[in-house]
Parts: sequence; C-alpha cells; structure tokens
Amino acid sequence: MGDAAPRVEDAPSPTAPVRVPRVELRRLVVRDFRNLERVDLAVPPDGLTIVGENGHGKTNLLESVYYLELLRSVRGARDADLVRFGAVGFHVSAEVAVPAGEAGTARADRVIDREVGVGFERATKRKRVRIDGAEVPRLSDALGAVPSVIFSPGDVVLVAGSPSERRRYLDVALALTSRRYLSALQAYRGALVRRNAALRDAMRSGRGEGRASVWEPQLAEHGAVLWTERRRWVRQHAEAFAQLCAAIGERSPMRLRYATALDVPHVAGDDDSVDGAREALKRALADKRPLDLKRGLTHAGPHRDDLELAMGGRDLRLFGSAGQQRTAAIALRMLEAATLRDHVGSAPLFLLDDPFAELDARRAHRILALLGDAGLGQVLLVVPRASDVPPELTRLPRAGIQDGVLSL
Repeated sequence: MGDAAPRVEDAPSPTAPVRVPRVELRRLVVRDFRNLERVDLAVPPDGLTIVGENGHGKTNLLESVYYLELLRSVRGARDADLVRFGAVGFHVSAEVAVPAGEAGTARADRVIDREVGVGFERATKRKRVRIDGAEVPRLSDALGAVPSVIFSPGDVVLVAGSPSERRRYLDVALALTSRRYLSALQAYRGALVRRNAALRDAMRSGRGEGRASVWEPQLAEHGAVLWTERRRWVRQHAEAFAQLCAAIGERSPMRLRYATALDVPHVAGDDDSVDGAREALKRALADKRPLDLKRGLTHAGPHRDDLELAMGGRDLRLFGSAGQQRTAAIALRMLEAATLRDHVGSAPLFLLDDPFAELDARRAHRILALLGDAGLGQVLLVVPRASDVPPELTRLPRAGIQDGVLSL
C-alpha cells in the first residue's frame, strides 16, 4: 500500500488536548486466535470500546493486536496454546497507518500505510510474518511493527511479582526501541543457555570447567550493553516515575532504581561505561565460577538484577497497599508508552484492558488526564459493563462481544 495524506488528530484528553501524530489501527483480521474464530473489524479513527462479560474474548482481542507488536503472547502463552481448539493454526493481520516524521517531535510529514500479518501452524510449529506482503527473513525484523502498549489490572505483577517480571518489563521496553539492545539481549540469552548447560554437565561429571568459561567473554560483551542501557533508562525516567505517582495521587515519595550486584568503577563523565561494565562482568563471572559449578547456574550478570520500586524508602512489593502497587504499575506503563512514543515519533496504540477496575474515579480521571496531556493515541478499551467506561472515553463508538463474536 502507498503513502497517504498526513493525519494529525486531537488527543482525547480530559484537559487541554495535545496535537500529536499517532499510530492508527484501521483494520484488524483475526482467525482462530484463542476463542476468536473469525474477526474482521474496521476500527474507527479515535478507537473503540468493546463491552462483554468476562471469559467471552475481550482480552483475547487486545492480545491479538499486541501480538503484532511483540510477536508473542503478552500473557506468556506458547504459540500452540493460542490456536483455537480444533483449528490447525492462527492468523492475525492489521492495516496500520504509521506517521513518518522525526522522532521526538509533535509533527508528521506523511503517513505510511502498512500491512502486518502473522501466521502460526500448529503441526509444523512454524511462524511466518509478512509486512506489506513480503515475508520477513527474521522475526526480529518485524518486532515493533504495530507500536502499542497494553494496560491491565494484571500489571500489578510488575510491582508485586518476582524480579523476572520487572526484568522482562525493561527488556520489552528497550528491545522495542533499541536494535542494539535487542541484538545484545538475543546474544546474551543464547550464551547464558549454553554456559548453564556446560555448568550442569560439569556438575554431573566433575570436570569441564573450561567448557563453561568459554562462554564468559560473550556474556560479558553483551551483558555490558544490557546493564548500561537498563541503568541509563532507569536514571532518565526515575524522576518522571516519582512525578507520575504523585500526580495520580500518591502522597509518599516513590522511587525507581536499578538494583545490581555488579561493581563497576566510576568513569569520569560516564556513569554507564560499557567498557567498565564488561570488565566488571568478566571479573564477577570468574569469581562466581566455583559456586556456579556447584549449582549448575550462572549467578553473575544482568539476568540477576532487579528494578527496585520503593515508597518512602520501603520496598513497595512488600509494604505497598494494593492501590499503591496499582498506581506504580500504571506509572511504569506510562513510561513505557513515553519511551515508545519518543522512539517512533508518534503516540502508540493504547490497549486498555479494564485498567481502572480497582481504582477510584478520581485516580482514573487523573491517569486519563496525564495520558491526554502527553498525547493519548488511538484507544481500544475493553470493559465487562457499559457502566465501567470512564466518562472521558464515553465518546468512543461501542461494540459487544459474546463467545468470541463481535457485534457492532
């Protein structure tokens, strides 16, 4: 499909709207994805509200859209488990208008119409991705093709869950916006799997330390990139995180910090030296090698780090109320949206999975105001009841869903 005339929409904010270019989902086609047998949806420019009882496919619909961004389930399911019962595979495709302009500016010189499709076959376990009709040679080439961010009550796991949840949050936000980070992440994970396999083999046989240590230069090389980019992102967004939490309604000061055991010497003028991190990681891997050989696991590296969230100096995971944890989780998603917006130069799709279910109306209003002030993009909102639609979004057209079937 060719270029079209630029579209710059008013952001739907409860306060003074910000005019920003935005990604626009124009058409969504779904076949045999979870309980969605056949969906062919033309999406209005401002977005759509979908109302339906729990268990009828609302979240599945949002997941199908986000699948085109991440190329995997946002809920961590295997591709085979996403195929509708009795079907041979699934297919999701979309027609999307993506503003083309300078990243970080509130302008678009033109709009590019893009077609993105993903198909998966259960029998062969093969996944194919096409952009504008051409199959991409590597899945990573299509990562982020439909810029979007999803908000849901389940996001509380970012705060209350294990460190792996927060590492995954950082990995997604950075891999979608940095090819360097994505490449380092893929290489690091591959080297980590191979070193751990060598460690387990050495643990069983009592020999083979060299087969484990051979992977350490790669872990240090790529792990240093992960460490420095994560630290830089956290440092750049820590103040905004505290400000967002306060604006939503938290009275206690909130803090965001990258927690790491890696001891990297300070380099004048550069708190995040890749060279320093590489050397520190080499030393840490060598120092931990005797322990690693005993336990069959790698104990040093960014795969052991955490994103520390604190409230008034206390661990939010342990001492925060449910409401405080929800506030922090929403602030993290807002930072993710801002990171994506800065990267692509336009507001991403906002996929709202009943995100205000556990919040009072005042906090919901403040969150929508903050999103609107930053430039809220096209919205897909799903709720169980019409009464759950926030007043600020009642203007959106509505559809119903029952047993995976949409009714407009």
